Amino acid sequence: MTTSLLLIVQIVLVIILVIAVLLQKSSSIGLGAYSGSNESVFGAKGPNSFLAKATFTIGFLFVINTITLGYMYSQAAQSSVVDEVVEDTNIAAPALPIAAPAAKEENSSK
Repeated sequence: MTTSLLLIVQIVLVIILVIAVLLQKSSSIGLGAYSGSNESVFGAKGPNSFLAKATFTIGFLFVINTITLGYMYSQAAQSSVVDEVVEDTNIAAPALPIAAPAAKEENSSK
């Protein structure tokens, strides 16, 4: 149950991380020239600082979640379904033949 929840969190983190990376501006805008436009939604410096911090945080959560999933899957791989099988049979072993048929053979030969 917990591994499926962590797997869903992993997928959501990947989607958010991809979106955060795609929203960032490219650093190769023509020999390092930065456009002078001011985007007041994210402050005077623009969204670069905010998006860089968000990308780092999401990336850190992604790595921690990946390590946790790897640990949980490795623990699950060490156990086997066969280890949990309990043999419970109520079948009785067959009894040895009784010596009576041998006695009948002795009587019939007389």
